[in-house]
Amino acid sequence: MRPRPAVAAGRALYARAVEQARAPGLYADLAAPDTVEGRFELYSLHVVLLLDRLRGQGDLAADVSQVLFDTYVKGLDSALREMGVGDLSVGRKMRKLGEAFYGRGKSYEVAFAALPDQTQLDALLARTVYADADAAQTPRLAAYVLGQRAALAAQDLEPLLAGQVTWQPL
Repeated sequence: MRPRPAVAAGRALYARAVEQARAPGLYADLAAPDTVEGRFELYSLHVVLLLDRLRGQGDLAADVSQVLFDTYVKGLDSALREMGVGDLSVGRKMRKLGEAFYGRGKSYEVAFAALPDQTQLDALLARTVYADADAAQTPRLAAYVLGQRAALAAQDLEPLLAGQVTWQPL
């Protein structure tokens, strides 16, 4: 039995977000730390960008967004288990990661609302993505984020609701 369209679309968008978050240029050119924490921040960032694009776009977009988020959470859970986190600790760690994601989402929302003033976005990227690294590339990462956000806004909604997204090259 095939999953309903929102399920297939949300899962496909998650897969594309993960693929983009793994783009070598984010790590080599923009100096995002290639660590568990750095990858979490970039996965979260790309999921947030998709959720931001789908926000307020109707019931199907809300369903796709929910599946995207649920798939993201399942991916985190699987990653923790693959890293050897014990069953008794997974719940606590997942709650902590969920709270972190929710906080990031709210912070990105506030930073996007403040545009064209990039101060909040720069500060957010410096304290999250570059928390344990040199933040010198923050302005370039902010430009990347804003470019991706603009490109997503320009994409037709219908392909996104079918799980198709086109990320801009680095």
